[in-house]
Amino acid sequence: MKRFFTNLGIVQIFCSLLLVIGIMYVSNYFVYRNSISGIYDKVAQNNNLAVKTMIQSFDDSFRSINNMIHSIHGLPYDSLESEEDGRIDMVKVYTMQDSIAALVSSVDFIEEAIVFYDDYDLAITSLGTSSLSDLFQRKYKHDLYNETYWRTYMKGKNAFKVLPGQDFKVATASSWQRKKLMVAVDGNKIRISNKHIIILIDEAALLKHVNQKAMIPGASFIVLDQDRSVVLSTDANSDLSGVLDEVYFNPASEASLTKEDYQYHFYKSDFNDFVYINKVPYQFQNIDSVIKANEMIMLTAIICAILLSVLLSIYLNRPVKKIIRQLGGTSRGNDFRKILSGVVKMQMEIESTRRQLKDAESEARRSVFLQAVDEYAFDSQHGLQLQSSYSDLVRGKYFVLMMVHLDLRDKGQTPLPIEGIAEILHTALQKEHDDVQVFYDKNLHFVALIGMGQPGDRAILLKDLKRLFAGLEQESLSAYSVWASVSELYAAELKNYKLAYRSAMNGLLYRAVNETSHVLDAEKIHYGWSMYFPFDKIEKLSNYLSNGKLHEGREIISETFRENASRNVHQHQMAHIAKTMFLYILRHVHPNANQDDEMYKLEQRFLQKIDCAHDYLEIEQALIEAAKHIAKHSKPEETNKLNPGFISQYIELHYMENLYLDHIAEIVETSPKYFSSYFKKTFGINYVEYLNKVRLSHAKELLKDSTLSIGEIGEKTGYLNSSTFTTTFKKYYGISPSEFRKQHANE
Repeated sequence: MKRFFTNLGIVQIFCSLLLVIGIMYVSNYFVYRNSISGIYDKVAQNNNLAVKTMIQSFDDSFRSINNMIHSIHGLPYDSLESEEDGRIDMVKVYTMQDSIAALVSSVDFIEEAIVFYDDYDLAITSLGTSSLSDLFQRKYKHDLYNETYWRTYMKGKNAFKVLPGQDFKVATASSWQRKKLMVAVDGNKIRISNKHIIILIDEAALLKHVNQKAMIPGASFIVLDQDRSVVLSTDANSDLSGVLDEVYFNPASEASLTKEDYQYHFYKSDFNDFVYINKVPYQFQNIDSVIKANEMIMLTAIICAILLSVLLSIYLNRPVKKIIRQLGGTSRGNDFRKILSGVVKMQMEIESTRRQLKDAESEARRSVFLQAVDEYAFDSQHGLQLQSSYSDLVRGKYFVLMMVHLDLRDKGQTPLPIEGIAEILHTALQKEHDDVQVFYDKNLHFVALIGMGQPGDRAILLKDLKRLFAGLEQESLSAYSVWASVSELYAAELKNYKLAYRSAMNGLLYRAVNETSHVLDAEKIHYGWSMYFPFDKIEKLSNYLSNGKLHEGREIISETFRENASRNVHQHQMAHIAKTMFLYILRHVHPNANQDDEMYKLEQRFLQKIDCAHDYLEIEQALIEAAKHIAKHSKPEETNKLNPGFISQYIELHYMENLYLDHIAEIVETSPKYFSSYFKKTFGINYVEYLNKVRLSHAKELLKDSTLSIGEIGEKTGYLNSSTFTTTFKKYYGISPSEFRKQHANE
């Protein structure tokens, strides 16, 4: 026995095992302290906040659909018949189509809006018109939802209804594509107009819009309509039999129910009486086995300690082997090192779980921040949750919000990851002010919240930021151009985040196109509306492009942008000018089935470039590239010249010439008498009045924007002498050209 106590190896084993037991006790203490069940509670709390964000997004989405339906009902032309001959007036149809296209393009998850009437076999969509049967046979094909179904459905008295997603066969440019579409059908219990409206919703796009990925893994989301029918479900098994009967909604329109292995959280919408169900696993899978494994490790450690204290012999090597096997090791090599490495591995797994939880909390805080700056108000209960989440966002009594916009100089260069840019901005700003939070917004826009103790700190901050961003453009962010807009100073209250966000955004939108400073002060925004938009030249631009005259069209675009740049208009005004010019020239594209899809993609690329443009030169280049594409597809085909498009285009291009009735009748290859009758019937006025209106509209622009004499303007607009020009101008406008010029100069 004495030999055992004096054997250094046995003493080392004894001390090592005691050390291992101590380490295992400590590590298991931290495992239980940061247990999986505790992590689950925290994640479930974040999931609850994320689900409420999704519900708000769903309500906003259904509100957008409802507003779109009311907007379409509010469009004119409940009757499409012409007052003259009783046939369908295609001008009314095309006007309604343009309005529907504008509404559909504003909501990214809307696949299509369809309008039809009881008395016409005509369906009007954002992309064109067709018969209702052809639309559901050749474009959106479904075994049940065809023309007969919808006409029968609309004859009954039905409330607004959202039908669950079904697999439709959707025709593309070259093939059929399966797409899951939900259908929103307008209610007709109370007639608003004679229109029947069907809204097709892309279910995948809707789920992406509401960001379902923010939910806890294993959870699912179910949407019920007013009749408690399932409208949308992310759960393959959405059987709710017996569940709804056990639910009672409290005054806050919320309820919870635990059944089997799941918890059901119910939320009732105040907007449309829909019910949203969040189905969450009651606890993480295999949590019982993990807890039992921890208990087994502790039990084994206790047994080993008892055996060690009783036996004190070399046979204590056997329990050491057992511990190694529990930790996943082998019996070869240094046993004590393997025990230590197993414990270290366990600690690393705990630390990894903590990092994941930290990332989830960071993303949740970003999501809540975006909710706080949303233009729509939340209910009081949700506002209290937001307030608790933002209690430690800024420590100062005041704060400013800074919007940072980056633009990659070389589009072919590999951009930095968003996380990397956010870390660079956060690190740089923390060197100047320690009370800083940085969030990513969208389209390379970053938001920084900077806390302050005194109002006077803002002026110092602006000076520091100008130096800071000038340095970042030379060093860490050398591949980017950087703009920053600093909001006004606000008290650190939740309600002020929305105001600060709008203030900083206005700094970017209303910056002058010739602005050179890296940092814009939202308090010093100069508002102005001296935009230059020459309508006569824009009309010429459309005609030039439709005739393939790209060089002349490009000159008009460049001249318009140069003039607006010289007036130092706002950035967003320059973008609006570009969008208006684009839509104006797009109308002359020769329509066909293949080109509709191509023009849609062109418009999407153009709008994306405009929204992300860093300066007006990028806007100008985007419009020129779009004009090249449109000019290539706008060359008119050899068709009958006796059509309204050719006649109006020819008059617009040659109004300054002697366009006698005989001459233009010869151009369109018909007799003067027939042409005069055709023109009056088609355009509603006689040829001479139409020509005078075109000439005088250009004359008005020259009177306002040029220094030419009255006689010179008359000659340039097609009149033989100044007397004829003056007499005609006074006949149509009631004043002479010189008086019109004086009035405009006084204004």
